[in-house]
Amino acid sequence: MRLFSSVNDVTDINALVAEGLELKKNPYAHQHLGKNKTLGLVFLNPSLRTRMSTQKAALNLGMNVMVLNVDKEGWALELRDNVVMNGTTVEHIREAAAVMGQYVDILGVRSFPGLKNREEDYTEVIFNKFVEYCGVPVVSLESATRHPLQSLADLISIEELKTRPRPKVVLTWAPHIKPLPQAVPNSFAEWMCKADVDFVITHPAGYELSTEFTQGATITHNQDEAIADADFIYVKNWSAYEPYGQIFGENNDWMLTNDRLKITNNAKVMHCLPVRRDLELSSEILDGPNSIVVHEAGNRVWAAQAVLKQMLEQLQ
Repeated sequence: MRLFSSVNDVTDINALVAEGLELKKNPYAHQHLGKNKTLGLVFLNPSLRTRMSTQKAALNLGMNVMVLNVDKEGWALELRDNVVMNGTTVEHIREAAAVMGQYVDILGVRSFPGLKNREEDYTEVIFNKFVEYCGVPVVSLESATRHPLQSLADLISIEELKTRPRPKVVLTWAPHIKPLPQAVPNSFAEWMCKADVDFVITHPAGYELSTEFTQGATITHNQDEAIADADFIYVKNWSAYEPYGQIFGENNDWMLTNDRLKITNNAKVMHCLPVRRDLELSSEILDGPNSIVVHEAGNRVWAAQAVLKQMLEQLQ
């Protein structure tokens, strides 16, 4: 594995999930793989779970870790080719990414979408330029359209906590005060459509995700119909795919509460975090027994470690 950017880069998702769960039992068994190897983590946007969990995963594998917050600590990057750099940009991504590849054995990159130009976001301009020019294996720490480490951790959590062989998993839209990217729901949908689950997506009309990510899912605008008998409910806000990056009204009645959970199979409630309490998800759920958001965040370590382990094995 030289690239981890989506579920399509994984040969066997069940084996990768099993590897994550095995690493959770024995985190330090493979430190020889990372000895004298360096992981570089490049952030163009804020991060808490992705930053800390990936650092911890690398340290568990015996790696050195370097972190660069490009937006605060690096030079302003030029992404366009064939332009005279006489404006505000200082360094071209061709040189910047290539130099990073001189210093590290594996590079992790986090870059959010602008939510202005769908073609630019959905062709992953920034992330793909790092892949093209750095010359080393690359892990997505979240990109414009996907968050695969989060989705792998989500699937690990479902496999770990499910109470029936083929659980019903629901992705439900939630209210928010501003437009958010589609990366997390896109990625979650893409992984669930390949997993052995009964997968349903529910959202208000107008918030349809790109069909590129939802093939095989049941889609409904009726939230109660969707969550009935659900084993897991994944709560997440996202803006519209068309018109791109837009939001319509408040839809505050879509916030999940304990009362809504009565029609589920005592569903475990998931969220990628950070979450806005009593806007996206009620405090009574977050503070109650059905919430697994912290457990889920803990599994981010084992998701990252499983991916890094496979990459290190390729480098041996």
